[in-house]
Amino acid sequence: MRHNLFVPNKLPYAKGKNRPDVACILCAIVEKDDKVERLEVHRTELFTISLNLYPYSPGHLLIFPNRHIIDVRDLSSEEILHLHNLQCLSFEVLTQAYQPRGFNVGYNMGESSGASIPHLHLHVVPRYPRELGFMDIIGGARIIIEDPNATQEKLAEIFQEMSVQPIS
Repeated sequence: MRHNLFVPNKLPYAKGKNRPDVACILCAIVEKDDKVERLEVHRTELFTISLNLYPYSPGHLLIFPNRHIIDVRDLSSEEILHLHNLQCLSFEVLTQAYQPRGFNVGYNMGESSGASIPHLHLHVVPRYPRELGFMDIIGGARIIIEDPNATQEKLAEIFQEMSVQPIS
């Protein structure tokens, strides 16, 4: 049996129908442009962490450089280290908030990879036991049980608390 990862409300976005009129959505988040929905939970001098507007699971984060680049090979040594530390911090924050049992972490670089945003971003997707529920199977749709605004508020608070402490 073939299994697909599907986010039903993303189709119009993927077809360009409800994309905001900005050159780059992630740059617009960095610039705090009101044309885009900003679900930012943490920001440093080099990177921003935001919720994914079309999450695969509660707490699905995007970590992206504040400068516009499209390829991970364009990161400086300082940015690579900073990104790794933010990735580890994200694991800690998501573990405290949701107790996931695992994580999917990765980039989609290039149109053929499924990248829908031409700005480098790292996906951090918390995974949970028995993620598929009754409505996922019967209705053919994924139900996200938490309002993204509540998720944003919760995670921003934990990032704030944890970013002043060293990551152990």
